Amino acid sequence: MSFTNDKDSDNYSTDLTGWEMIRDYIPLDKKIWSPFYCDGKQKEYFKQLFNLDIIHEDENFFENNRGEIIIDNIPFSKKKEILKRLKELDKPFMLILPSHTIVLKWFQSLFKNQIQIIIPKNRIGFTHLKSNKSGYTPPLGSFIYCYKMELPKDLIFLE
Repeated sequence: MSFTNDKDSDNYSTDLTGWEMIRDYIPLDKKIWSPFYCDGKQKEYFKQLFNLDIIHEDENFFENNRGEIIIDNIPFSKKKEILKRLKELDKPFMLILPSHTIVLKWFQSLFKNQIQIIIPKNRIGFTHLKSNKSGYTPPLGSFIYCYKMELPKDLIFLE
């Protein structure tokens, strides 16, 4: 089950500047799996920014378990089932999620005292799969939620 042909509102890819914001926190010595394909540009962005060849294919996330860590922008409407699976896999991740995710009860039950958050100074921009317009920002903004990433602090405010 690829999400690319699923809910149209989930088909937003993170613009290059979104990944540039957190470049200092991305471990370059790990095999990165980015399972949420959308337009496939994340692979070229990581090649451009880090000279990394990441695993980024249009495949079923729920039937695969690849790489050492997951770094991606997930389909927001599927965040609950995706995060439950990630907790079961117990794999380190850095995920772009809506800022309000931290207050959801089910999220707190899954990850209480285990999440670190990177808070961008500016909103992360996205591009819709079926549109050439880039730079869309959701009204409430997004954070980067990190699990088992061993960041220097639990809350990191980017400059």
